[in-house]
Amino acid sequence: MSTKVFDTYSEYYDLLYRDKDYDAETNYVHALINTFHKNATSVLELGSGTGLHACLLAQLGYKVTGIDQSHTMLAKARTRKNSLQKSIADHLSFQEGDVRSYKSNEKFDVAISLFHVMSYMETNADLAAAIHTAKEHLKKDGLFIFDCWHGPAVLHDKPVSRTKNFENENISVTRISTPELFPERNIVNVHFDITIKNKQTQEETTLKETHKMRYLFIEELTAMLNKNGLEIVCAEEWMTKQPLSENSWNACYICKNKD
Repeated sequence: MSTKVFDTYSEYYDLLYRDKDYDAETNYVHALINTFHKNATSVLELGSGTGLHACLLAQLGYKVTGIDQSHTMLAKARTRKNSLQKSIADHLSFQEGDVRSYKSNEKFDVAISLFHVMSYMETNADLAAAIHTAKEHLKKDGLFIFDCWHGPAVLHDKPVSRTKNFENENISVTRISTPELFPERNIVNVHFDITIKNKQTQEETTLKETHKMRYLFIEELTAMLNKNGLEIVCAEEWMTKQPLSENSWNACYICKNKD
């Protein structure tokens, strides 16, 4: 999981995902928290990116600490925070840190890790370390909520190449994603070829990135979570609340701290 990749990625991240329904996703997470930990008030977000989920959760009344290892992602998140009313911004904090090694003395009611951050944990050591980070920052009966690529669905409905075009008033971007499946390691290398065109100067910049994504199975997650005193209390398809199946690419796990 390269910091450099995400520093580059952040330059067009919000543009790429401007059609992503962050409001609906935040309301979904809020509903999960209300269902499984109704009195929760504090949230740790592991892999907070440019801060959209964190800011929306703060607007719902949570005190949120966002952790990310990308300087440019954090800069965008802090700019977003500073645009909010002071009463909301005062409930937000963004800190630099790696989800595998972040440490603080603060305990939270809920830890969240969204948009497949756990699938970026490509080795068992990485995944175990990220789970341990969540566990160490939870109060008793606290929740750990995360989404990830669901292994049975990835193998049933294998990833394919895709092209996406998007633009704003300043730039236009074409991104071609080409997946490379490694089933012996439960990994998909997603190779991105990106062309960014400056609309004023007509200058073009090309970038190449590879995102190594791990698809996960409930059995391995159960073992790692239980080892850290966390118990899966619900596993469902992200946003739909349907049971997981071979058609559920995006899984959501809700886990409780039992220690």
